[in-house]
Parts: sequence; structure tokens; C-alpha cells
Amino acid sequence: MHAERIVRIVAGSFVLLSLSLGVEASPIFASKYFLFFTVFVGLNLFQSGFTKICPLNNILARCGINNSSC
Repeated sequence: MHAERIVRIVAGSFVLLSLSLGVEASPIFASKYFLFFTVFVGLNLFQSGFTKICPLNNILARCGINNSSC
């Protein structure tokens, strides 16, 4: 699997999990502060679209995963 697909899967999973934990209507609600993690992931994706700098992509490259841009 290419690094770009892994980055998309991880980012999507983080967003869904943090929304599930941060929205009061969710059955697994923990705290509204989990929504800050959603904002962090969104901002990271936004900046990587402009700068092509992706921390997860760099970590995957060190692990030997096929490197492609985020």
C-alpha cells in the first residue's frame, strides 16, 4: 500500500474517532475537547496540500513504506 493511501486512511479515521468522542449526541461521547483534535488534523491536511510537508508521510518513509506525496 502506498503512503498516500495510508495517510488518507489514518487522517479519516482520526477525524471520525475525534468527532465520535467530541460530539455530545454520540453514544461514545467523552469530552467536547476532542473536537480540537479534529481541527488539528484538518489544519495539518490543509497545510500539507500547500507545502507538501506531511509528518505522517515522513514517518512512513522511515518505516520503509513506499513514499509518495500526501
